[in-house]
Amino acid sequence: MNYYTLLCLVLMLVQLWPCTSSMQKQSTKTTDQSFTAVRRVKRGWVWEPLFATEEQTSTTPLYVGQLKSDLDKQDGSLQYILTGEGAGSIFSIDEYSGKISVMQKLDREKKSFYTLRAQAINRNTHLPVEPESEFIIKVRDINDHEPQFLDAPYVATVPEMSPEGTSVTQVTATDDDDPSYGNSARLLYSLIQGQPYFSVEPKTGVIRMSSQMDRETKDQYLVIIQAKDMVGQAGAFSATATVTINLSDINDNAPKFQQRLYHMSVSEEAPVGTTVGRVMAEDSDIGENAAMTYFIEGDSTDFFDIVTDNETQEGIILLKKRVDYESQRRYSVQARVVNRYIDERFLEEGPFEDTTIVKINVKDADEPPVFTLENYVMEIAEGAESGSLVGVVTARDPDNDDSPVRYSIVHGMYLKRLFSINEHNGTIITTKPLDREIAAWHNITVTATETRNPEKISEANVYIQVLNVNDHAPEFPKYYETFVCENAFSGQLIQNISAVDQDDSVEGHHFFFSLAEEATNNSHFIVKDNQDNTAGIFTAKYGFSRQEQLSFYLPILILDNGTPPLTSTNTLTITVCDCDIEVNIFFCRYGAFMYSMGLSTEALVAVLACVLILLVFILAIVAIRQQQQKSLFSEKMEEFRENIVRYDDEGGGEEDTEAFDISALRTHTVMRTHKPRKTVTTEIHSLYRQSLQVGPDSAVFRQFILEKLEEANTDPSAPPYDSLQTYAFEGTGSLAGSLSSLGSNMSDMDQNYEYLTDWGPQFKQLASMYASHRSVRD
Repeated sequence: MNYYTLLCLVLMLVQLWPCTSSMQKQSTKTTDQSFTAVRRVKRGWVWEPLFATEEQTSTTPLYVGQLKSDLDKQDGSLQYILTGEGAGSIFSIDEYSGKISVMQKLDREKKSFYTLRAQAINRNTHLPVEPESEFIIKVRDINDHEPQFLDAPYVATVPEMSPEGTSVTQVTATDDDDPSYGNSARLLYSLIQGQPYFSVEPKTGVIRMSSQMDRETKDQYLVIIQAKDMVGQAGAFSATATVTINLSDINDNAPKFQQRLYHMSVSEEAPVGTTVGRVMAEDSDIGENAAMTYFIEGDSTDFFDIVTDNETQEGIILLKKRVDYESQRRYSVQARVVNRYIDERFLEEGPFEDTTIVKINVKDADEPPVFTLENYVMEIAEGAESGSLVGVVTARDPDNDDSPVRYSIVHGMYLKRLFSINEHNGTIITTKPLDREIAAWHNITVTATETRNPEKISEANVYIQVLNVNDHAPEFPKYYETFVCENAFSGQLIQNISAVDQDDSVEGHHFFFSLAEEATNNSHFIVKDNQDNTAGIFTAKYGFSRQEQLSFYLPILILDNGTPPLTSTNTLTITVCDCDIEVNIFFCRYGAFMYSMGLSTEALVAVLACVLILLVFILAIVAIRQQQQKSLFSEKMEEFRENIVRYDDEGGGEEDTEAFDISALRTHTVMRTHKPRKTVTTEIHSLYRQSLQVGPDSAVFRQFILEKLEEANTDPSAPPYDSLQTYAFEGTGSLAGSLSSLGSNMSDMDQNYEYLTDWGPQFKQLASMYASHRSVRD
C-alpha cells in the first residue's frame, strides 16, 4: 500500500466517522478498533460511505456500496462474507466483488441505521486475509410523514382590550421525519382563519393579538393554524389545528339604570322594613366587575333606605320610617348606583356610576286611634275618696274622617275595681280609696277604639303612683320582753327600744321618744331619746320588790316627722325578776310565770319533786306488769316443752337412755343426784311417795305428772327413749323427781301399783287401770 492509497483511506474514514459516532455510540469502541487496525497495518479494507434510501422499492436489489480489500487482485481468489443486522435478508453482498445491495423497502422511522460486519477469506485456504471489520449502513430519510398537532384542539384566554402584540398562546406541531437531514422535518406555521384579530409567528407558532377587541362585542374567536414541513416548499405535507380564544372581562363599563324615572307606592299602614319596590341598573361586564352598590340621596334618607340584592344586582327600596298619608302623600327619592370594584385604568373614561329618580306615593289607610303619649304617668294621694280624678288620656283618629274614639280599661278586674275611665273623654277616676302601703304603683292599660270601625284599636300604658300620706303612727317593731332585777340600782339601762312606720318618708324617718304625760310624775323609770331613732329605758330608783309589784306598764309616746306629724302611745311591760343586778332571761321568764301562778320557789321545787316521785312510781308499775307478762309467757313455754315428742327414727335402746343426764329438781330441802336409767321406775315410786308430803297447792302438779306418765306407758308407738324434762315447782317440803316411762314396760321386776289407791279419788281410774293390768299379766 503506497502513501497515496493510505491518504485516500484516511479521508474516507474521516467522512464516515461522524455518521458512525452519532448513530450508535455503543459500537464506537469496536469501530475505533477497526479503524485503528486498518490504520495500524499496511494492508486493510477499502470502502466508501454506505447509505440506503428509505421507502425505495424495486424488483431488483438496489446497490448500496462496495467493500474491498487492498489485497484483492480481482482474480476471484477472495470471498467476501457479510454478517450482522439484516445480513442475508435485508442486505446481500456479492462474494466476488464485495458489492452490497438492499433487497427490501426500509423505513427510517423504524430503524435509522444497521450495523454489519465484513470478512474476506481466501477461497483456497479458507483463511481470512483481512480481520473481521464492523461498518454501518445509514438509512437516508425522505419526506414521508406529515406534521401533527399532538395537543390540539387548543383553548386560550386573553383579557379584552389587550394591546396589539399581546401573546395569546403557542401551538406546536411535530414531524417524525429526520430533522438533521434535509427539510423534511422543518415546519412553517401560518394563519388560515383569525385575521385580522390575530397573527402567528411562522417559526415558533406563537399566536398574538393584532388589534384590541371588546368582549361585550364578541367574547369568543375560533382561530385555525396550519403547519407545513419542507419549509412550505412544493410537495410539503401540512396539518391544521383549531384554537378557541376567549376574551376575559375587565371592568370597562359603567352601570346604567334601565329607567330614568320609577313610580312606586306604599301604604301608610306598612311597618318599618316593608319593601317598597326595586330598581335595576345594567352593567355589560360580568362577575365581580358587574357588582354594584345602591344609595339613597337627599332628604328622603330619613324615610327610605336601599340595599343591593347580590344575586340579581337589583336595588331594593325599604321603608325606614313609617309614613303618614295625612302628613305627606308623595316622596321624590334619588337613587345612585356605583360599581363596587373600580379598574383604575379606565377612570379617565368617566365616572362608573348612574342616578335615577323614584317617585313614591303614600296610600291612605284606615288607621287606629293614636294616643298623644305612648306612656302616661299619673299621681294621686293615698286615701283619696272614691271618684277622685287621677288623670286624662287622649287619643284621636289620624284619618281625615276623624272618627270618634271610645276609651276603656283592660287587663284585670282588680284594676277595674280601683279605677274607671270615661269612655268619651278618657278621664280616669278612682272607685275606692287607695292605700300606698298595699300598692305604691298601679299599671293599667287603656284602649282607644274607633266607633265607626271597632277593629281599629290602639293601646297606651298608664302608670299611676299612689303618693304617701302620713296616715300611720309609729309603733314598736316587736314585743319587748323587759325585766328588772329587784336589786337594780338607779339609772341602770334595762331596755333599748326603736320604732317603725308604714308610711314612706322622702327625707327619711325620724322618731322622738318620751314618757306619756300620765307617767311623767309618778314613774320608776325614765326614757332617754338617743336621737338616732332609738331610746333607752333606765331605772329611776334603787331596788324593786316582787311582793309589792310584779309588773310595771310604762306608756311611751313616739312622734314621727311626717306632715302632719303623728304620735302613738306604746306600752312597755317591765317585769320584776328575782335576781341580783344582771338579768337571766330564762330564769326570769319562768320565775315570773310561776310567780304569776301564785307559787314560790320552794313550792315550785316541791311540785317538781312530787312530779318526779309520781313518774318513778308509774315506771315501777309498768316494769312489774311487764315482768308478770313475761312469767306467764315462760309458763306457757314450759307447758309447751312438757309435750312428749315423737320421733320416727330408731334409737339405740338402753344405751341411748343412759346418754341423758337427768338432773334432780332443786328445792330448799332436797337436792337430787343423778341415777342410772335402769332404776328410774323405782325412783319414780320413791319420789311419788315423797311428793305426797307436798301441801294441797301441789295437787294439780301431781295430777299433771301422773297423766303424762300414763300416756307414755300406754303408747304402743313410743320410741325407745323419752324426752326428759325438768320441772321446777316450789312448795314447802315438796320432793320432785324426774318422771319417765323408760323401762316401765321392759323391766323384769313385777311392779306393784297398789299404792295408786292411796292417791285419792282423783287417781281412782288410774289405780283401776294399773291394777287390772297387773291381774292380766298374772
